[in-house]
Amino acid sequence: MFNFHKYFGKKKTVQTCPMPCANQVQMRSGGFGWEVDDWVKLDRFLVLGSEGGTFYVGEQELTIQSAQAVLRCIQADGARVVQRIVEISQAGRAPKNDSALFALAMCAKLGDETTRAAAYKALPNVARIGTHLFHFVEYCKAFGGLGGNGFKRALGRWYTDKDAARLALQAVKYQQRDGWSHRDLLRLSHAKAPSAEHQAIFQWIVKGWPQDAEPATDGAEKLRLIHAFELAKRTEKPAEMARLVADHRLPHEAVPNRFKQHREVWEALLPSMPPGALLRNLNKLTALGLLNNMSAATGRVREVLGDARALERARVHPMTVLLALKTYKAGRGFRGKLTWKPVGRIVDSLDEAFYLSFRTVKPTGQRLCLALDVSGSMSSPVSSTKFLSCKEAAGALALITANVEPSYEMVAFTSGGRGCVTFGTAYGWAAGVSTVSITPRMRLDSVIRKLEKLPMGGTDCALPMRWAAKTRTPVDCFVIYTDNESWAGDVHVDQALNDYRQRMGINAKLVSVALSGDRFSVANPDDAGQLDVVGFDTATPNVISDFITG
Repeated sequence: MFNFHKYFGKKKTVQTCPMPCANQVQMRSGGFGWEVDDWVKLDRFLVLGSEGGTFYVGEQELTIQSAQAVLRCIQADGARVVQRIVEISQAGRAPKNDSALFALAMCAKLGDETTRAAAYKALPNVARIGTHLFHFVEYCKAFGGLGGNGFKRALGRWYTDKDAARLALQAVKYQQRDGWSHRDLLRLSHAKAPSAEHQAIFQWIVKGWPQDAEPATDGAEKLRLIHAFELAKRTEKPAEMARLVADHRLPHEAVPNRFKQHREVWEALLPSMPPGALLRNLNKLTALGLLNNMSAATGRVREVLGDARALERARVHPMTVLLALKTYKAGRGFRGKLTWKPVGRIVDSLDEAFYLSFRTVKPTGQRLCLALDVSGSMSSPVSSTKFLSCKEAAGALALITANVEPSYEMVAFTSGGRGCVTFGTAYGWAAGVSTVSITPRMRLDSVIRKLEKLPMGGTDCALPMRWAAKTRTPVDCFVIYTDNESWAGDVHVDQALNDYRQRMGINAKLVSVALSGDRFSVANPDDAGQLDVVGFDTATPNVISDFITG
């Protein structure tokens, strides 16, 4: 008898062929999996974006594919799309806000009347700062121009609904972006000032103030920031600049570049610097000698980075912290020529801030297998950043769960190495699983270095289940951190999971944590015990926890 079923059957099918009756599609790697629905694509786009593309698909194609999915969602239920945009953006669940602004512009310009009204109403919740507003206007320009009363009223409300002090701060911090300025948008919106203070701010934005003029309104105190900003433009001495910063809490965006090489100016900026700005400027503060293991400035930085509520209020995303940690530990920037000697206490604070930037994660108490895809395609950057690989992100995310769970095993798909359990070869690639000696007590940068040393193999997301079955390891849920481009196995993920359930008598679940914005998943949508989630959504660890515990 010829062994036909060795290659094709409901229990075992090579991943480069679809499973019988499974409605699978071919992925870019050549393997077969499932295409996620448009609402999952929307979530992936809002959280991961499309910048830089993936290992298998370029930036242009991924952006077009994602935008088409967003458009289909808008046509199906535009109000739901707007609600989802606000949920993810307002909670700071995505590393960047650009995707949310782009999707909101699509709703505002391509949706029906109800959708457009909802988008304009949501504008202040998504475009929270001046830069966001400039991005939104530029995106709207690409979808039919800047006309329409609804559009102009929404722009006007962005300015008039803010109190004078907050509007002054926005006008000072974010002067112009994308070829747009506040002067352009005020003229476009024809906004009417609701108070004398607003009128004075509008006047300054459009025409400026005469030199040395004091704001002449009853609420002049609210406009002192603008007056200080105007004085800063004409200040010549660093000491005078530092005094202006200290007296008026000028943000660092308001400090002329000629003063940003002076230590005393940064000393004045530090006490009121918000967490996001602090993360972006740790390198500069260290290079100027302001941060060292004994300085008061270091104590201030540790205080800010150790405040979970402050990080949440500032919407500091874990990926921002992880990227800051990677850059700071390197002692040199990915761009430019700035170098510094990393301070150990700052590295420790960044490591702690990474965990704090996630919401409190609920432990499940279940037996988990945290499986890391470390294949070649995982060396590509996470879509929303050019300097953090999917492999690094996988290790960091797995640590979030490992940090709270009492019972877990962490493994990686590899081609060999110490303790590797092999499963033959596929198309010339060795297939195996290695246990990874990573514990929550290890610092994040050490974990990343350890993962980089693992010998990569072909992508086979069925390996964790095959390993657990072969080693008789009891697992309640397999959590796989992957780009979902599984192709190298001689059995599909769904088949391997069902085989494990039968062999071990455990109704094990599976979660695929997507670290790519592409449209595929290895999780079977027809199996209630399998789930696809978006990696680096700050809500993901608790979504996984809720799924595991039912």
